Amino acid sequence: MPTTADVMLSRIAESLFWTGRYVERADDTARILDAYLHRLLEDPWSDEDAACRSLHAILGVAPHPDRPCDIDQVLEHLAFDRDGGGAIEGALGAARENARRAREVVSTEMWECLNSTWHSLGEHRAAARRTGPHAYLGAIRNRAALFFGLADSTMSRDDGWRFVVLGRSLERVDMTARLLAVRVLAAVHAPDWPTLLGASGAVESFLRTHGGSGDAASVAGFLLLNRDFPRSVRHALATAERCLAELGDGAGGRGRDPYGRPDPALLPIGRMRTRLEYLDPSQLGGVLPGLLRELQDACGESAAAVAERYFPYDGPVAWSQEGV
Repeated sequence: MPTTADVMLSRIAESLFWTGRYVERADDTARILDAYLHRLLEDPWSDEDAACRSLHAILGVAPHPDRPCDIDQVLEHLAFDRDGGGAIEGALGAARENARRAREVVSTEMWECLNSTWHSLGEHRAAARRTGPHAYLGAIRNRAALFFGLADSTMSRDDGWRFVVLGRSLERVDMTARLLAVRVLAAVHAPDWPTLLGASGAVESFLRTHGGSGDAASVAGFLLLNRDFPRSVRHALATAERCLAELGDGAGGRGRDPYGRPDPALLPIGRMRTRLEYLDPSQLGGVLPGLLRELQDACGESAAAVAERYFPYDGPVAWSQEGV
């Protein structure tokens, strides 16, 4: 039976894991909204209701059944809603609460970043309603980048840091897959491939790798398969795999549970990373829709196994965990 200290450590580890996930969720939701809404504003003849419902579906959040689905409703539901963990402000609120629960591990700079971001949201929201969402969504992206930069520069490379990075990496795989699904699974209303590169912060890196060729195969291949770009799925999977292996070092050896069996949290991540490692880029177009779904399933399977192994207490959980 776990001791009180073990329970406290489990709670802290879970808080750190979800802090990383929720900050990354806010960041990536802002990226997807920015790309999608920019495309809608550029094409005033598009079916706004159908496009916004498609955006809700991609992010896994049901639209309000009794209201028209337009840009204003999307912003209220997916950006400004403080009660839903799938919305930007809800995710940031959940990240702040989790960081507060782990204050003895989270650095002062990381806490101040989240706390000040939370308290400035009202001002940014009011400005977005007056002048449009671009500045608001850009501010969210900048603050998320600052938070993770502070995590990298102020936390020791111990298990606390690994749980933050693991949460970020699993969420990044899931949300990058969703970002690609904006184009692949909802092509009628989707932004073009260069817009998706911009939403991923990948324009300059992509151009250095591929030059001016921005066709579908090269963009999708870059965001999925590139080993060096930190927002690519392959890079995020490799990071998550490394964190899980190092977390398991003290319990049965690298990548093993306490009984010497393969770590069930590591198996789906390693399987998908290996598949991408050896995937022929020329075959990507034919397997892409199924591959994106498999990536999201693997993240959910791994997150559930992480919770079962590292957060094994029976106490109440006070925050939402949508999109696991």
